[in-house]
Amino acid sequence: MRRFKDRREAGRLLGEALSPYANRGDVIVLGLPRGGVVVAAEVAKALRAPMDVCIVRKLGVPGQEELAMGALGSGGLRVLNERILASLGVTPKALEAVTLREQGEWERRERLYRAGRAPLDLAGRIALVVDDGVATGATLLAALRVLRRLGPSALVAAVPVGPPSTLAELEAEADSVVCLHPIEQLIAIGHWYEDFDQTTDAEVQACLRFVPE
Repeated sequence: MRRFKDRREAGRLLGEALSPYANRGDVIVLGLPRGGVVVAAEVAKALRAPMDVCIVRKLGVPGQEELAMGALGSGGLRVLNERILASLGVTPKALEAVTLREQGEWERRERLYRAGRAPLDLAGRIALVVDDGVATGATLLAALRVLRRLGPSALVAAVPVGPPSTLAELEAEADSVVCLHPIEQLIAIGHWYEDFDQTTDAEVQACLRFVPE
């Protein structure tokens, strides 16, 4: 299986796979920062759809940060996984400490990436949520849970690459999941890209200035 040249090529190919959503007035493409925004920009161009950034901060369990006990999203919306909180005995104090820390980073990215622009209204729209790949999928899962509260008519998770087990978890949260390359032995997302350099804040900002014709 050929590796993607870079995130832009992955986005163009993902856009082709999402072609049924092209030229529709009810579709919004959302990119997860940072790398997912570059992929999403190419998807938005291919579909001629408006694009926005999905700024979500996963709330990781103290000492097990990859395990999400909740997430923060637009407008200070907080979604909690009560099952995780109860089973691991996370105290209210510990939860608030993690929330406060992640809120600070969420606000920093919101100021930097949006530059005063309001988020696009998702109510009644189809939201295509794009990342550059998933391994555990914790951040994308958190994003889907937050976005569901904003009233989209449908949530579609779209990634170039990911393991089938994670894709199955995403299917439990999204209305549809699109993945170009389901890889059983993923190793690492970057392994499937020839160029997987870290995306900069400046690149994210440039992508977000894109306006479909």
